[in-house]
Amino acid sequence: MVDAWHYLDHAATTPLRPEALDAMLPALRGEHGNPSGAHALARQARAALDGAREDLAGVVGCEPGEIVFTSGGTEADNLAVRGVLAARPGTVVCTAVEHHAVLHPVERAGGRTVPVDRRGVVDLDGLAAVLDDEVALVSVGLVNNEVGTIQPLAEIAAVVRERAPKARLHTDAAQALTWLDLCEHATAADLVTLVAHKCGGPVGTGALVVRAGTALHAQQLGGGQERERRSGTQDVAGALGFAAAAVAAAGERAALVERAGTWRDELVGAITCAVPGAVESAVPAGASTSHLVAGIANLCLPAVDSEALLFLLEHDHRVLASAASSCASGAQEPSHVLAALGLPRDLAAGSLRLSMGWSTTKADVAAATAGVPDAVRRLQAHARDGAPA
Repeated sequence: MVDAWHYLDHAATTPLRPEALDAMLPALRGEHGNPSGAHALARQARAALDGAREDLAGVVGCEPGEIVFTSGGTEADNLAVRGVLAARPGTVVCTAVEHHAVLHPVERAGGRTVPVDRRGVVDLDGLAAVLDDEVALVSVGLVNNEVGTIQPLAEIAAVVRERAPKARLHTDAAQALTWLDLCEHATAADLVTLVAHKCGGPVGTGALVVRAGTALHAQQLGGGQERERRSGTQDVAGALGFAAAAVAAAGERAALVERAGTWRDELVGAITCAVPGAVESAVPAGASTSHLVAGIANLCLPAVDSEALLFLLEHDHRVLASAASSCASGAQEPSHVLAALGLPRDLAAGSLRLSMGWSTTKADVAAATAGVPDAVRRLQAHARDGAPA
């Protein structure tokens, strides 16, 4: 169970909220039918799905009919990139720090990437330089999943509207819903990716907001569900859990941001003080952390291997965290995000992401505060003289 550990990997997945489980149970018990059907149970399922759509739309700041339920964030990102390009062939642009669910489809389409600065914030001049009338889509993640950088989406939208007025703007907001009011921060985007399990909903459910007037061709064909934008029988239980989690996350956002921000600052301060040469990955020396969400702390620790560090944290301190993006096998790959920030490869090799969420406790933070310096000291000593870690 998660509560047997000090779980600090919420950016990977967040434990299911009780509100989400309660909302899902009727559908999981078989009290609903197929929402595409015509009989009583089907109509009940359709009504439940419509209710979930309305609740989620209220949290996001869109019309219910603009929400397309998907199997998760990867499908939503792929649908945004490929669906827009299918509707209007052209060039697609993204930043160098996007999630691979965006970066890989953009690369496959022969798209362009834009650099970011040392904080991970998009270079607006660099963006402007690659925009022209051939650009059909620009994709910029609202909150970076590795380092927590918030992108200035309104400023990005202004550049896109000026330099590529025919282009649509997509943002992957998977990491944002817990920490930011999307009614304010995502309003400039034509398409918005949402993910249930990042805010306390179930794994395997996501959504793509497709605002009115945005041309999009379905990439999954069949029964014509989701207004012909994404075929396939909808997961009613998943949608109900997603909506309940999103509503709960929005309701407690202010309190969570306050306590998580305090804990993050204490955690980073203690580790950088105890570990000489440690740096907060997206924070240049002397800079503020105002460009970061409250719940993600990403550090680079010198003379340390991330996988060895994660092993010691788990087995000796019961702290569960992560480093760079994980591949399907669970192994750590070199971080393209940290490389784009300009961090040296040897320093980035010691990256550590500690991420918080609704279930994080002070004890979790205290365990990491004590455990990380201890594990780093042992690994550095082992590297110096070969002593056992």
